[in-house]
Amino acid sequence: MTDTLSALFSCTVVGSGEILRLSGARALVAGYTGRDEAAVRHHIEELAAIGVAPPEDVPMLYPIATATVTTAARTVVPSADTSGEVEPVLLRYGGRYFLGVGSDHTDRTLETVDVGESKRACAKPIGPDVVAIDDWAEFDWDACHVRSWVDGRLYQDGTLAALLPPGDLLGVVSERLGDDGGDIVCFAGTLPLLDGRFTPGKRWDLELVLPDGRALTHTYTTIEGARDAYGS
Repeated sequence: MTDTLSALFSCTVVGSGEILRLSGARALVAGYTGRDEAAVRHHIEELAAIGVAPPEDVPMLYPIATATVTTAARTVVPSADTSGEVEPVLLRYGGRYFLGVGSDHTDRTLETVDVGESKRACAKPIGPDVVAIDDWAEFDWDACHVRSWVDGRLYQDGTLAALLPPGDLLGVVSERLGDDGGDIVCFAGTLPLLDGRFTPGKRWDLELVLPDGRALTHTYTTIEGARDAYGS
């Protein structure tokens, strides 16, 4: 893995222009973060039907290398059988919290063998802009709207009301992994696919619309290449 991605992983705070440089942050992907337990169980059963092993815990936390998180407009993927999913991204930097939009790009073939490795096999795209969050408890998480498109086709569409609130998810992270007060990047879960099927593609468009109407967006394209050549 190159050092290029660490240099690329910086975000700009909307409104202030502050630059966050998070190359030393703890990074992880949270899976199965839906609030509806019955829906989560159903999703686990759907994945089991295509060979994906059920998680050991719900929600499940998958550590990833911080150097795989990137704002690059292009990312290298290990095979044609990969796909992304729009996710809110929770960031803590210097003790303050921020919200961004990203994609849990995953190797779907490897997912049937080892879910954690399937997530670590691909770079994790994140938008270059984030917004500051003074207090998660006062932020209207449920009113945020997310969408994704693959090669121009609408792929996901819904609100964050379907996902665990940030305070709850961060509490799980702290309980299971401990908390030294350091920087964190946490991909916080995703919404169901509109047609229920993972779709490989070349271009991914992500959007997270905030309660005040502002939108965080990111577009990236994929190209097949060596597993350790993420991004460019």
